[in-house]
Amino acid sequence: MYIDSLELGDFRNYEFAGVHFHNKTNILYGDNAQGKTNILEAIFVCGTTKSHKGSKDKELIRLGKEEAHIRMHLVKKEIPHKIDIHLRKSKGKGIAIDGIPVRRASELLGMINVILFSPEDLRIVKNGPSERRKFMDMELCQLDSLYLHDLGEYNKILQQRNSLLKQIYFEPSLKDTLDIWDMQLLEYGKKIIERRIQFIEDIGKIVSKLHEQLTGGKEKVELFYEPDVLVCDFENKLKSLREKDLKTNTTNVGPHRDDLRFMNGEIDLRKYGSQGQQRTCALSLKLAEIELVKQTTNDTPILLLDDVLSELDRNRQNYLLDSIHDIQTVITCTGIEEFVSSRLSLDRIFKVVEGTITEEKE
Repeated sequence: MYIDSLELGDFRNYEFAGVHFHNKTNILYGDNAQGKTNILEAIFVCGTTKSHKGSKDKELIRLGKEEAHIRMHLVKKEIPHKIDIHLRKSKGKGIAIDGIPVRRASELLGMINVILFSPEDLRIVKNGPSERRKFMDMELCQLDSLYLHDLGEYNKILQQRNSLLKQIYFEPSLKDTLDIWDMQLLEYGKKIIERRIQFIEDIGKIVSKLHEQLTGGKEKVELFYEPDVLVCDFENKLKSLREKDLKTNTTNVGPHRDDLRFMNGEIDLRKYGSQGQQRTCALSLKLAEIELVKQTTNDTPILLLDDVLSELDRNRQNYLLDSIHDIQTVITCTGIEEFVSSRLSLDRIFKVVEGTITEEKE
């Protein structure tokens, strides 16, 4: 799989931009705040329907404009496809695949698998549980449409249940209606827990192997899923915590409180790992995503590296660059570093200045 071209209209700081990518290594370079990351963000939106920064649709639209457009031409298993996304301030986004509008944004998921690696990802091990849940959900939603549906339903029910808990404080008679929401929360929550168990088992094996290679056999990391509650205990725990839920106006048990643990022997890297160990573990995790997509889809993902090379030491840079030679990669950086030039075949280079993209010819 690879992206052939990308066109932007009134997206972020771009009035209009068109980029024709190489199917291997592409470099976007320029000073900070020129629009390099915005290109990666547009690609990410085409793959996931969302901004990797968590930005709302209206925040993606160029200042002073009411709408924005993204058009991507890609080739998947030798068949060309087109993705059109229409962002509007006043209503929901419009999406078309090969010229045919889709009714739900979720229908786009799986059309293109995108893995983005940024400096923030290097802190996924030491950051809070929400970052690690986001990692699980983002990958699973691209690989499994049923998970995407179940997660969406669970989050809606959770939001409605929490809203009801607040209402009950003022209208105690509504307490009896909690049972309806509890049944649905259990239904979808159990599915999420079961799928996450399988996902962490699958990706955990890959992470352990990659991490051992990356450290020259000196470290072996194991990845453990830490569910807030087991499937078999979910119903009883939800009932036992109801009074606490009513007092705190929030749901105190469920997969929305899950976490991941990274163990190097007896050492929990989240708490006691050095910065170097945490970064190496994060790198192993992102590289494992690439391998899992290959195994699951029998195709290659698109890799986006957002100014991440400058954050890695030479050893980790080497390992990362050696791992991506067979997939399309879009890399942002502030300059064409001598190291990158000597380590990579730079198939296409673009300079980005104030929302203008210029391809540099050799």
